Amino acid sequence: MPSLTAKTIHGHTYYYACYCQRVDRKPKIVRQVYLGRIDDLVAAAHSFQQPPPPRETEVAAFGDVTALFDISQRLELVALLDSILPAKRQQGLSYGQYLLLAAINRAVAPTSKLKFAEWYQQTALTRLLPADPAWLSSQHFWNHMDVVSSEHVLEFEKQMTQRLIERFQLDLRALVYDGTNFFTYINTRTPSQLPQRGHNKQKRGDLRQVSLGMLVSTDFHVPLFHKVYAGNLNDSTEFSSITAELSAHYRQLAQACDHITLVFDKGNNSKEAFQSLATTPFHFVGSLVPSQHPDLLAIPRRKFRTLTSGRLQGVEVYRTQKKVFGAIHTVVITFNHNLLDGQRQGLLTNLRKARARLRELQRQLQRRREGKIKRGRAPTLEAVQRKVRSIGSAQFLSQILQLEVEAVRRGLKLTFSTDLAALDRLCRVQLGKTILFTDNADWSEEEIVLAYRSQYHIEDAFKQMKNPHFLGWSPMFHWTDSKIQVHAFYCVLALLLTSLLQRELARHDLKLSINHLLQELAGIRETLILYPRRQGQRRFPTASCLTHMSISQQRLFCALGLQRYLPASR
Repeated sequence: MPSLTAKTIHGHTYYYACYCQRVDRKPKIVRQVYLGRIDDLVAAAHSFQQPPPPRETEVAAFGDVTALFDISQRLELVALLDSILPAKRQQGLSYGQYLLLAAINRAVAPTSKLKFAEWYQQTALTRLLPADPAWLSSQHFWNHMDVVSSEHVLEFEKQMTQRLIERFQLDLRALVYDGTNFFTYINTRTPSQLPQRGHNKQKRGDLRQVSLGMLVSTDFHVPLFHKVYAGNLNDSTEFSSITAELSAHYRQLAQACDHITLVFDKGNNSKEAFQSLATTPFHFVGSLVPSQHPDLLAIPRRKFRTLTSGRLQGVEVYRTQKKVFGAIHTVVITFNHNLLDGQRQGLLTNLRKARARLRELQRQLQRRREGKIKRGRAPTLEAVQRKVRSIGSAQFLSQILQLEVEAVRRGLKLTFSTDLAALDRLCRVQLGKTILFTDNADWSEEEIVLAYRSQYHIEDAFKQMKNPHFLGWSPMFHWTDSKIQVHAFYCVLALLLTSLLQRELARHDLKLSINHLLQELAGIRETLILYPRRQGQRRFPTASCLTHMSISQQRLFCALGLQRYLPASR
């Protein structure tokens, strides 16, 4: 036990704590700790009873970034990336570390690379993956990413798929492929090949776009393969060109599952695509364009049978065979009352809007003929015909709207009418029906329909990637093809981590959407409290804790075991 000793120096009394031990059987002071003057001792005793007010606090993101970081640790994501990409550069982080940080940023708070370091400094990643903020500048990041090629990405996806099978027991019996596009603000004169104008699914045909094809599991839409392609290529053309890559991917997947069915939408259909697909071991379930098969639509509903199992209650089906794209396949025609009601409501809404626009155009042409509109150039016949075709371009309208633009004595005249007989025939024969086809001849109608409906997995994935708050593809401030491909790569990595996180929580009976999941985790933040330094202390004393958690946040915190990543006080 130490003893308190007073020493008088130059008329002032100072106190020390002296530690005494026996050395060679004689008592000897082996250590002295300076405590200060009597006023210092009194102040210390007072501060012990009443801690000093904090100097400042620091708050950082914790729940969302640590949950995704934990998934990456289980996958050994950084080590895999570093083993595939070239040796580390002299300065900065490794390639894998850069890509992991970029993927987590995309998942929780999409931002530009100019604000990358600022985001990083406000997260717990400063502890989990320490880095000099200068290394996270846009220049440093892209200096490293310039070496990433499509061959590197393809090799990574092959090896990562194997890890997903081994470590997460991913279900591979049905995989879904589809493509989408993302509009950009890249200038028309910018010399890039990937951004091109085409049919944009977000109705921004005025802008250049980049297309993304992706293969995901039906087991929580985990991405297994992706490819970036030019925005002016249609999905079926690109699908036929990547079947060789999919076939190579299959050989590895087949080690864990010997019967894999590829599910895709009719937008990927083409004779060339099916010729290429026939050379692969994949089975498939797809759909046909109904209007191209009037013989199948003409089959009367009385020949359909009603399904009664699970989610398919009330769905009517008719099974047959037909030669499609050069081969005989099993065809299942489905009829769904809910689909009929939705299509009919959408059709009537589009018809009402089109008729209103046509009436307005009709009045404008009539007023010009009557001389009430004299300003501006008179519209040409071709210009009015183009506008009329645009108004009637919504789905099915061309079948029921009868339109005519003709030149008359004083100008142009528009006449239009609704073919009620055609509308009735459309509702009776086509609406509510979907035509599916497959090479799985031994599958039941229920299995075929459920497999095709699993497309919602990739639709949800694409919808999520167009969300500006979580997993957002935008903002994308890059215009070179190589940078666009890297951007797509870490966006897909972000989807990989979040899909596995969602899947992991579902195993703990916590079934949340990705948005809800990341929103809840983002509310779990860590707080670092800094106290004033006392005499003799070189660093500010700190204490750390997490912000108050709701019941749902506590459940997420415990299920994911995030207590392992709690900060330590000093």
